[in-house]
This record gives sequence, structure tokens and C-alpha cells, in this order.
Amino acid sequence: MQIALAPMEGLVDEILRDVLTRAGGIDWCVTEFIRVSDRLLPASAFYKLAPELSHGSQTRAGTPMRVQLLGSDPACLADNSAYACELGAPVIDLNFGCPAKTVNKSRGGAVLLNEPELLYRILAEVRRAVPAAIPVTAKMRLGYDAPDGALDCARALVDGGAAQLVVHARTKRDGYKPPAHWEWVARVAETVRVPVLANGEVWSLADYQRCREVSGVADIMLGRGLVSRPDLARQIAAWRDGADTTAMTWAELWPLLQDFWRQARGKLAPRYAPGRLKQWLAMLTRSYPEAAQLFAELRRENDCERLDARLQQPVIV
Repeated sequence: MQIALAPMEGLVDEILRDVLTRAGGIDWCVTEFIRVSDRLLPASAFYKLAPELSHGSQTRAGTPMRVQLLGSDPACLADNSAYACELGAPVIDLNFGCPAKTVNKSRGGAVLLNEPELLYRILAEVRRAVPAAIPVTAKMRLGYDAPDGALDCARALVDGGAAQLVVHARTKRDGYKPPAHWEWVARVAETVRVPVLANGEVWSLADYQRCREVSGVADIMLGRGLVSRPDLARQIAAWRDGADTTAMTWAELWPLLQDFWRQARGKLAPRYAPGRLKQWLAMLTRSYPEAAQLFAELRRENDCERLDARLQQPVIV
């Protein structure tokens, strides 16, 4: 059973990957997508979104990190994938799930699910370009407007060389609106010969248990649910192992929040760091009443020194 941290653009950067993987239970994580259009990107483009490449392609907790690319040009994606491997990427992941309008308009992400033949060509080109020992994986949604072609897309990706699929159990049109159609993950898993991970609407251990029952898939990729409940992967792993599934308390989470802020202060400009803190706090309000109280207190605060003082306090309960 594998538990993965999802790649979420503008949210799960190297800071949050570091903090969440230290919370425990995560087997591997993925970078935000690196956009590939018509040229070989410089090394700086990879290190910007995947600084872990300089540290053995793993987070501080030792969690392996995969490099995700997004684009539609098979040859260009192949060249950039090969270069990412030279820089140290242990796995190349390809994004066919992003629902963002700007990405889809430029022929990237979920819109490519309308073209299974192109999916096959992309995977085949990348697979040929990447060293045989390095896996190529893919993340997909069920389709663009409807899930009718989901099985064709899954087959195309696997026939092209994908060693593993993550299936976000919604279409592009569905966006992030519930429910997730886990029954389609079961259909994909029955259709292809590679491991399949379920993704979508798993916010709690109980959700994971229902997803596993409906999809028949034990492997899971956690996104917003894990950001909102940082010990969710740890709870799932504990349940798997028959261990204690007690949830992380606010007092236990507080040092991670403090460290998140220290890293944001060190890596982001003062005008951006408060927004990153409040972005995560807002998501934590789903699981922690204390986060809601702190968010209400800080929502209009943009002075980093005052935020320093507030976050340096031992814990607020």
C-alpha cells in the first residue's frame, strides 16, 4: 500500500512538502508541475520548483520526490524529462489532470484527455528518452467533459509506458466539486496492468476506508485532505498497520506551523510570506477550531515582524 502527497500548484511547494512529510505516513511526493512548451528548460527552472534535486531528490524527512512535467509536445517533453533525470529526478511524472483554464487553453493538463492517441505518443516518447531504470508515471482525471473515454485514456498511457497511474476521480468539468467517482477508479484498475492510486475527496480516515471499499484500490494520493489534516497519511498508515490512529492535536501541529512560517520568511519576499501562512491556516480551519481562531486574528495582518512575534508564542489553545 502506497500513500502519496499530491502535486498542487501554488499550494504544495517545497516548504509544505517538507512540513507535511515530517508529519509522517507519506511514502512519496510530487513537485508542482513544471510547464514545458517548446524548448529545453534551463536547470534553474527545475531547481525553482524542485529544490530537493540538490538533496538527493528527497525531503528533509527522507521522503522521495518525483518531478512532474506538463505539456503537449511529445519530443519536447521527452527532452526535458531526460534532462530532469540528469539533474537527479528518480521518477518522471506527467500531468494530464490539471483543470485550470489557462493551462487547458495552452493545451496542457486535462484537455489532453480528449486525445488518447496523443497521450500514447507523449508517454512513448518520454519512455524512450528516460533511462530504463527510471519509472515514468502519469496522473489523469476521468475525462474532460465526461468519463466515457477514461478507460481509453488509461490504456493509452499504460501502452505508452506508464508504470503507474494516479486517477483523480472527477472530470475536468467537475473541477473539485464533490463527489469523487471512486467507482471509476475500480474500472480503470480492472482495465490496466499497472498499479493505480485513487485520488479525490479523501478528507479523513473514514473517507479513505470508503474509497478503498468502492474503488478496490488500497493505494491513495492525498491532496487537500492532507493539507487540511496534516496527519491524515499517518492515520491511514497506522490503520493499515493496526496501530494507534489518534489524531494529531493542535499542540502537536503548532511546531510544524512555526517551522512553516520560519521557512516562508526565509524563502519568500515579505510581501508574499504572510499570504502563504494564511493560505495554509485557512485550510487547517477544516480540522482545527484553533486554526479558525488564529486565522480570524491574523487575516488582516501583513507585517512580518508582528507575525514573527505571534508565531513565536509556545502554543495557542
